[in-house]
Amino acid sequence: MVFAGMQWLEIPFHQMSITGLIVALGLLIDNAIVVVDEVQNNLKMGLKPIKALKKSVNYLFIPLLASTLTTVCAFLPIALLPGPSGEFVGTIGVNVIIALTFSLLISLSIIPAITVHFPPPNSDPSSFLPLRWFNEGFSWGWLTQKYRWSLHQLFKYPILGILLALCLPIIGFMQAGTLQEQFFPTADRDQFNLELEFPASTALAQTRSQVLEARQLILEHEGVKNVQWFIGESAPRFYYNLVEGRKNEPNYAQALVETESPEISRALIPVIQKELDKVYPNARVLVRPLEQGPPVDAPVELRIYGSDLDILSDLGQKFRQELSQVSHVTHTRDSLSENLAKLGLQIDEEKSRLTQFSNANIANQLNSTLEGVTGGTIVESSEELPVRVRVNGLQRGDLDNIRSLYLTENRQSVPFTSLGNVTILPEINQITRRNGQRVNTVQGFVEMGILPSQVLSEFQKRLENANLVVPSGYTREIGGESAERNNAVGRLLSLVGVLTIIMVTILVLSLGSFRLAAVIGVVGICSVGLGLFALWLFDYPFGFMSIIGSIGLVGVAINDSIVVLTAIKDDPEARLGNPRAVREIVIHSTRHVLTTTFTTTIGFVPLLLGGGGFWPPLAIVIAGGIFGATLLALYFVPCSYLLIKRT
Repeated sequence: MVFAGMQWLEIPFHQMSITGLIVALGLLIDNAIVVVDEVQNNLKMGLKPIKALKKSVNYLFIPLLASTLTTVCAFLPIALLPGPSGEFVGTIGVNVIIALTFSLLISLSIIPAITVHFPPPNSDPSSFLPLRWFNEGFSWGWLTQKYRWSLHQLFKYPILGILLALCLPIIGFMQAGTLQEQFFPTADRDQFNLELEFPASTALAQTRSQVLEARQLILEHEGVKNVQWFIGESAPRFYYNLVEGRKNEPNYAQALVETESPEISRALIPVIQKELDKVYPNARVLVRPLEQGPPVDAPVELRIYGSDLDILSDLGQKFRQELSQVSHVTHTRDSLSENLAKLGLQIDEEKSRLTQFSNANIANQLNSTLEGVTGGTIVESSEELPVRVRVNGLQRGDLDNIRSLYLTENRQSVPFTSLGNVTILPEINQITRRNGQRVNTVQGFVEMGILPSQVLSEFQKRLENANLVVPSGYTREIGGESAERNNAVGRLLSLVGVLTIIMVTILVLSLGSFRLAAVIGVVGICSVGLGLFALWLFDYPFGFMSIIGSIGLVGVAINDSIVVLTAIKDDPEARLGNPRAVREIVIHSTRHVLTTTFTTTIGFVPLLLGGGGFWPPLAIVIAGGIFGATLLALYFVPCSYLLIKRT
């Protein structure tokens, strides 16, 4: 059914859609587990199959519908996320929603109908232990006794139970500020990207010569299979998030380096970076791993807006100087620092009038001589090619040779030096704009394995200590990975408000109480703290995938709490706040609560075992949060209910 839904929505099989299926695999059987367990219990009580089926479906319809709808609402922000980040991860949410919807329909229709045809076997205490566990499920009398005792003690003092249950979530929120921030991690591939940029005045032939030398140096390293260079332009988009757009730049080259394994790629990147930096001290060498997520020009970026190019350039140089002194920064650049050599003409007006040479005439003759004019065409196969006539490259590139040129007017030749002088003037290579404003973008690139957030934090501290401020009329803002992360999170959270209201409405309607809905809301909030605690415990950075996991976790973690709270409400004695009755209801619900917890957690094992830095944070957040939410469902929720009834 999920595959049919994917086909109907035209969702292809790729990394994200398959991940959505893996996440859904652990969630979609939760409803079925609860239904099977309830039907089996009713059959054990002696009800006939049809009555057991009807009673189970009627009893579970509201809590399962509520838990499924809240989970769907939790994954909707991921499915509806706009922008590049949404295009990247959106299918995770879509596939989970499709799977949960079909899971609810099947669990309330087909599953109970099949279950009643498999009545539970008669209990035989004398039977072989593994066989008894197979027939009746796992049970351990000593553990059950200790568990019943813990519930009994905490239900006598519900405030103590609430405080103990909140310890781990509070620790998680307290440690959240110590987590390193990361937008998306690097990709685990047997390839990496290399950019080589020489001064703007470098000719294409010089770039080609240096590139061939660099290629040979790279191939000498063990484990390198091939190096493909693209000179004068960006490489074709061989990876989904590479930034293209550089064309007709003779001083620029980009390479794809293929190695024998991802491990070799990670080991070679810092080695080749240091080696090429020594060989080409006047070039900007960037050896970078392939990244996950939306494209980012540079990991650390500062944008300065203003109108005067000289002031912008001066500010850019100051900020760039500070950035270059930050540890773990390999190279820096700013968008207004590249200057091209421009030919400046200083004409003696009096001499030019005497010789009847106008300024326009002088400029046109120099342009024709140096840049060339079309003198004819030649036919190559079926194509007609223009022939451009100009002086040779050596003469064009030498200032003394240019000064020795002769200008012709009315059949007389005059040396150019008699009319004026030629000088070399610097000219800004490119005036960059953003949203219609002139901007100087200062960029920094970091070493392999260093989080950009660390470098950005140190850079901001240096700016504060240096007291660097922009003058009136000029503004600055942080760009790079930090800005992309904030934009993506902002777009994600923009949908959360409306969906939170919908979730609250669902909880109030299903539970019939604002106070009980508030208890479930606290469970959802605490589950986020538990996810952060798991991140801190296993030392993973707090990135975009962790945020997605936290949002999805809220809907998943409250499912068991809804089932437990509904069971308490439906029991006549437990509803009145009888601790003994509440204890027995919780013990009765423990089996399917633990079962759904284990199956959901096991569903994330493939993402954990996959290694790398991309999937484990997502899996750790959800799995850790669900595990902790089990304690909330079995201790915090009943203690909160008893406290509400007492007050």
